[in-house]
Amino acid sequence: MKANPRDVRTGTYYMDGDIAAGYGALAAGCRFIGGYPITPSTEAAESFARIAPQSGAVFVQMEDELASVASIMGASWSGVKTMTITSGPGYSLMMEAIGLGAMMEAPFVILNIQRGGPSTGVPTKTGQADMMQSRWGSHGDYEVIAISPDSPQELFDFMIKAFNLAEKYRCPVMVMSDECVGHMSEKVVVPPAEEIELEPRRIYTGPKEEYLPFKPDQDLVPKMVKAGDGYNLYVSGASHDERGYPIIYQKGKNQSDSTARRLVDKIRLNADKIIELHEEKLDDAEVVVVSYGITSRVAVRGIELARKKGIKVGKLRLVTVWPFPDQRISELAAKVKAFVVPEINYGQVVYDVERCSHGEANVVLVPHGGAGVHDPEDILEAIEYAATEKKKIRKVIIRKTRLEKKVFGGGLK
Repeated sequence: MKANPRDVRTGTYYMDGDIAAGYGALAAGCRFIGGYPITPSTEAAESFARIAPQSGAVFVQMEDELASVASIMGASWSGVKTMTITSGPGYSLMMEAIGLGAMMEAPFVILNIQRGGPSTGVPTKTGQADMMQSRWGSHGDYEVIAISPDSPQELFDFMIKAFNLAEKYRCPVMVMSDECVGHMSEKVVVPPAEEIELEPRRIYTGPKEEYLPFKPDQDLVPKMVKAGDGYNLYVSGASHDERGYPIIYQKGKNQSDSTARRLVDKIRLNADKIIELHEEKLDDAEVVVVSYGITSRVAVRGIELARKKGIKVGKLRLVTVWPFPDQRISELAAKVKAFVVPEINYGQVVYDVERCSHGEANVVLVPHGGAGVHDPEDILEAIEYAATEKKKIRKVIIRKTRLEKKVFGGGLK
């Protein structure tokens, strides 16, 4: 299914990532954004609100973030593609409703332009400290998909990718960007509508009286209908059967677990189809830099400097962060000496790299407290250490940046 020409502002632009995201959401067929403004994501909402009326789409400023997610779930079940946009504390407030969205299997997209620090933190500066929250933030067992763009062009492209994944797997999809990418201005090419492929909604077309809103297809994903079209619908946050009716524990037949089991399995068993990685210079690599988002761009310079010094180092960029590429990391761990993981946090994704390494390769974290990006020299230093360390160290090795050493050299006192 091709994009609708009325939704696509074809052309070549010089724009920032937030604005590109608004253009991307509209091109993906988004018809409703419910959101609450928060720095540094506000420009994405403003961008969509500015161009949406020309396509019959709507932006509504809700009273808070919880209402924002609730509104897009309702809109999703009414038959339209929906999204919300937030950052930092706004993302935290959305967590309970994200679990409801996973349980209701409402396809929607959340764009998180991450900022630094907990609570109010550093509202106008960058961070990557919401990564584990995007995976485990709500209560109970469920799975989501999270992708991480590293440029304004990708913020346009990944909005389309995110909407397609949400429709295909009927689940919340997170676009985990950050302030640097959101506020970075670069060339963005918006292609003609006929070059944009969209995933259509999985619509049930059989007899109305036979429709079961949670009866899965072979890939464990059920078909949807549009609320108000005369189907019997019961959609709630309770564990449910294929009709959507609440179910309770039965001895020897714990059906309440089966709902969560399928929510988890429909992502995990399709992980190979979902996961996308960018790999460079891995053929001869002894050290691999694993990165995502803006950090993957900074890592390029560190890798170049290390190659000039004769160190065989390659790059693995996580386009899809969740589900995590367990198998690929395990394969590489069996061949390389070490992984280097720079993150704009004090250690999140690095622990999944360590988990999948099974002690076969050292794992080196280059932490950064946020409000800025790494100095490539710090990544180079970690690569040099990883290439020369001969012992297998069975824990995450922390290599502080020079700034961290200067500020916290003697430890916190």
